[in-house]
Amino acid sequence: MSLFIASINSGSNANCYYVGNRTEAVLIDAGVSCRETETRMKRLGLSMKKVKAIFISHEHGDHIGGLRSLIKKYPVPVYITPETMREGKVSLRESLVHTFLPHESISIGNLSVTPFPKFHDASDPHSFIVEHEQVKVGVITDIGIACENVIRYFKQCHAAFLESNFDDHMLETGRYPLALKNRIRGGKGHISNKQALELFKNHAPSFMSHLILSHLSQHNNTPGVAMNLFKPHAGNTEIIIASRKEPSEVYHIENTVGIDLYKPKVSKALQLSLFS
Repeated sequence: MSLFIASINSGSNANCYYVGNRTEAVLIDAGVSCRETETRMKRLGLSMKKVKAIFISHEHGDHIGGLRSLIKKYPVPVYITPETMREGKVSLRESLVHTFLPHESISIGNLSVTPFPKFHDASDPHSFIVEHEQVKVGVITDIGIACENVIRYFKQCHAAFLESNFDDHMLETGRYPLALKNRIRGGKGHISNKQALELFKNHAPSFMSHLILSHLSQHNNTPGVAMNLFKPHAGNTEIIIASRKEPSEVYHIENTVGIDLYKPKVSKALQLSLFS
């Protein structure tokens, strides 16, 4: 009853998240080139041979930029809505394309992936919950607000990649033009550190072991600012910052009810035995 998760990259430059069990995995988004995805996964002891599907959240380039090169070498099913395909001008082999419906779970081997709609300035944006034997991980980024869907699924997560995009003061006083500032904070762009913290404080379940703050802005946030805001409220949840420059470690997520909460990392020996 466990999942292994890692951020391959997280930020406006590129996004890709790995969630899997011991034998199979999925990628959420494919904003990183095929070569860089392979390089980073190899560094973590992960293998693309375990990846059985790719799920695309929306059509922005930082989420689909590496998709074509990736599936050219690894022709796995791609789950993407027709609107996202059309607006992203994504051309894929027809046999690889699979659509999905909101709130309807999709079985990928022993994994279950549930998409849900969110507010973002894209044609048909979704976030995802990945589940294996009652352990649930959310990939919840690019959300303009913490809407009812976000709250509903966040409450179920043993771990989550959660957007914490900007610091309010840094955005307000920064160099972005007013129109872009309003787009970011206007309810269909991104959520701030404070908004992400309120979601965590009010709705994180007691069994959430890991929160990976994701999609931090390069110019309107810093890892230190985000971490300092969250750390006093972390409790038993380990707070991690996903980088826009390098992959995270691999984190082992378990159903922590009645067991030790602190198992944040996979040892080198165990990692090699799991993913080689």
